[in-house]
Amino acid sequence: MRTLLVIGATGLVGSKVWIAAKERGYRIVGTHNARTSPLPQSQKLDITDTDATHKLVAALKPTAIINTAALHNVDYCETHRQEASMVNVEGAANLANAASETNCRLVHLSTDYVFDGKKGHYDELDTLNPLHYYAWTKLEAEKIVARIPSYAVARPSVIYGWNKLESTGIPSSSGKTVNFAMFVLDRLEKGETIKAVRDQYSSPTFADNLAEALIGLVESPENGVFHTAGRSCVSRYEFAMKIADVFGYSSGLVEPVLSTDFKQLAERPKNSCLDVNKAEKTLGIRFLTVEEGVRKMKIQTVVRDVA
Repeated sequence: MRTLLVIGATGLVGSKVWIAAKERGYRIVGTHNARTSPLPQSQKLDITDTDATHKLVAALKPTAIINTAALHNVDYCETHRQEASMVNVEGAANLANAASETNCRLVHLSTDYVFDGKKGHYDELDTLNPLHYYAWTKLEAEKIVARIPSYAVARPSVIYGWNKLESTGIPSSSGKTVNFAMFVLDRLEKGETIKAVRDQYSSPTFADNLAEALIGLVESPENGVFHTAGRSCVSRYEFAMKIADVFGYSSGLVEPVLSTDFKQLAERPKNSCLDVNKAEKTLGIRFLTVEEGVRKMKIQTVVRDVA
């Protein structure tokens, strides 16, 4: 039986990968750190611990590793650079070395923020120019992962979806408690106003769709970087308005604002939307638009499938 090691299985993406891999017949071992995992066969692991990481991978000898773990609170990384580098760079290096030593494939999650946002609709060959420290750490990790014999780097954008552990309010090791869609829905349900930026664009990525792509990259023989994001290029304001529309909340609760209205330590790209043609052709899948992804969230709410 194929064994898949999912790093960060209590997070949004990791939990969706666990479900998707189980449906495909994998034996799955997940890891957790800050959050206690409700999943079977989950082991506590801090990927910055070199010995522990190597021992776990050597003992499991997995077919592949999917690394969803990262410190991705962008402003926090700006002021905690050593910690960000340890998790996002050294942690990735530990996994890459362990994967290389055991001859297994590593699928590593990166970010659209490796681009500066001046162009938009980036493909995998476009020039990389990170604007902040978090993005720099993710780019460094990409370079490290690309040195091993079997690897794939996946770049999503603004990942969203249901995750029970996020709804508990317990922060993960990533530094965030909830994804944007769950945040918006919580505020809308309470009748509270949401201020959403209208001058920054990205490609919101439905986590279930991303999990499908990551499993596809495990099974693909092709090494390289793949853009694994949603098909829409929208502002956070447009994204929040779509959520309100699909779930039947008042659009009047969503207020458009400029990025300059928010005090953020790290500069965000103006347009980091991604071209996903390469990944769709390679993997034989289709990434969802914002409307399609949010409607799937609505269906999951109705059937209470919020794992």
